Amino acid sequence: MSEQHKDIIRQGLWSNNPALVQILGLCPVLAVTSTLTNAMGLGIATMLVLIGSNLTVSLVRQWVPAEVRIPIYVMIIASLVTSVQLLMNAYTYGLYQSLGIFIPLIVTNCVIIGRAEAFASKTTPGLAALDGLMMGLGFTAVLLVLGGLRELLGQGTLFDGAELLLGDWAASLRIDVLHLDNGFLLAILPPGAFIGLGLMIAAKNWLDGRLAARQAPAPKTEVTRARVTSL
Repeated sequence: MSEQHKDIIRQGLWSNNPALVQILGLCPVLAVTSTLTNAMGLGIATMLVLIGSNLTVSLVRQWVPAEVRIPIYVMIIASLVTSVQLLMNAYTYGLYQSLGIFIPLIVTNCVIIGRAEAFASKTTPGLAALDGLMMGLGFTAVLLVLGGLRELLGQGTLFDGAELLLGDWAASLRIDVLHLDNGFLLAILPPGAFIGLGLMIAAKNWLDGRLAARQAPAPKTEVTRARVTSL
């Protein structure tokens, strides 16, 4: 694996994470992460669109006039989102209803159009697809962590409603972690999403600071030598 591939992986998963560093796509991050299942469904859908749009933009970049590139990119993204929406409507209808308007709103996700303009339109299809995969995984990871924390604190469960995404067999995946008579309501309300995301960004910045401090070279100490003169 070349250094360029490693850098793309590192940028997507950590150093330039769409949700924690670029702070893009906050609408779905804050709106649908009330449960782990919703977060996983929208994360996978966004990742598929990211990979498809990056790959398509990279393939057609030589034939797209610079003056109309943004409308063309939006049309490509809209076509992919429509395909994903129809597939979810056909095979995961319960999750499709749960996510609602946030599936078609993937078209307006700044992460997707941003990667198409900043990276995919300037590189080869292979690297563009890898960038879409890594950015999608990084975005999905944030959704999963935030959704899991909010569901755990708000309902005391994990993977509630997993059958909506994976089928009837997945109903057994539900885990009752905490037996709460009254859940922590703030966690599943919009303010809880803002607080949770803010704590995640703070934790990432703290970890980056610790890593930078460890990798920083130790300060050089100057040794002064006394000069002895003979009388």
